Amino acid sequence: MSTSPASSSTAPNPTAAVLVIGNEILSGRTKDANLPHIAEKLAGIGVRLREARVVPDVEEEIIAALDALRGRYGYVFTTGGIGPTHDDITSACVAKAFGVPLERNAEAVARLERHYGDPSKLNEARLRMANIPAGASLIDNPISAAPGFRIGNVFVMAGVPNIMQAMLDGVLPQLEGGPDLHARTVACELAEGQIAADLGALQDRYADLEIGSYPYFRNGFFGVSLVLRGTDETRVAAATEELAGIVLRLGGTPNVTVGTKG
Repeated sequence: MSTSPASSSTAPNPTAAVLVIGNEILSGRTKDANLPHIAEKLAGIGVRLREARVVPDVEEEIIAALDALRGRYGYVFTTGGIGPTHDDITSACVAKAFGVPLERNAEAVARLERHYGDPSKLNEARLRMANIPAGASLIDNPISAAPGFRIGNVFVMAGVPNIMQAMLDGVLPQLEGGPDLHARTVACELAEGQIAADLGALQDRYADLEIGSYPYFRNGFFGVSLVLRGTDETRVAAATEELAGIVLRLGGTPNVTVGTKG
């Protein structure tokens, strides 16, 4: 578990949330691969992912979650529910949340026409993917053409992982990032209970950092990975040195690894 606060008012980095939409995720039929990818990419530009929610294909639940998240975080990324079938209701829900009409977007239609070529293949179901909230800007989809869109601070993207990743690649340059998030990990074969008191005291001394404790069981041994993150690399390094000393004092062997933007 993390010993840091749920949020930090001292953190200068922009914040974000992810809203995963789809009954198939909640049923367990589909394993979500988008959240970790988004988190990693955002960290790489200094945007802190602070919350993730998963909701079913239910209009009132999508709208309620979207309203809560977009008012609290700098960016909100949704995945899923923008395809051609009856249960793809994300676009309509986003339009309702923003109080704007859902319109057949001419540029989105043109992109679909170019993609399918044969007009007979562009049926009404596929044209549903060109229904975009009024005032939104399109997010390119270089794989299957059907675009996502941005409205306000909300980025609406596909649920299929390779399409979502391509969309996100196009979105990232539009975002205002923050300072790099520097990360170091101290791994050791100590139990969390052995180090908890000292770790809590360390967090108090370095309130500007996030210090997390993540236990593991490998090769027949219990251990813990202690992860330190912050925008001030000097502070992260100093706290890591102290933590390594604590581990040694408690009889452990610290294994320190260094990362950036983590």
